[in-house]
Amino acid sequence: MELYEKATVQAQASPSVLATNKLIRNTYILLSMTLLFSGFTAGIAMVTNAPFINPFITLAVYFGLLFLTTSLRNSAWGLLSIFALTGFMGYTLGPIIHYYLSLPNGNQVVMTAMGATGVIFLGLSGYALTTRKDFRFMGAFLMIGILVGFVASLVAVFFSLPGLALAVSTMFVLLMSGLILYQTSEMIHGGETNYIMATITLYVSIYNLLTSLLHLLGALMGED
Repeated sequence: MELYEKATVQAQASPSVLATNKLIRNTYILLSMTLLFSGFTAGIAMVTNAPFINPFITLAVYFGLLFLTTSLRNSAWGLLSIFALTGFMGYTLGPIIHYYLSLPNGNQVVMTAMGATGVIFLGLSGYALTTRKDFRFMGAFLMIGILVGFVASLVAVFFSLPGLALAVSTMFVLLMSGLILYQTSEMIHGGETNYIMATITLYVSIYNLLTSLLHLLGALMGED
């Protein structure tokens, strides 16, 4: 009887495990593709010497494409929408990277920021996947922290407060690291079942992590 119950539990758990593994696989495949596409659009922006896009225009386009992708997340059109979103974000990244590359030690700043972003993402994702720990308890804290950081960043821009801007960048490095753990945990434990939405969250985490590290490293090296 006990063996029968164990077999029944395993049989019931198998579809859930398979679905989770499929979700994780699809998410990381799509994430890799969107990152490559972002790199391509960032390269176009750099080659064409594209100017910085007004932050309010960037936010308007970002939230518009985010709303569209969310609405289409269960259809094939959602894939086109997420590439439009990440392609646009990559294009906005081009002028930022071009600026840091123009500094005397720009290559070191950019390569260090990219390397650190990759190490942080792979390290945190790998930790969450291998330990299977549940980090979903951080959800409310991350939401409040991101909202506070967003408002603080606007204040720093409006009033030209470099000290506050650096504090916000430091804050976002920590928040995005937490968001990577949270989103990975959401996929593992069934909180997120749509790979398009999971990809968006991880992509945004990587994007903000990279830009925050660029700002911090540029300042630490005395060139920002």
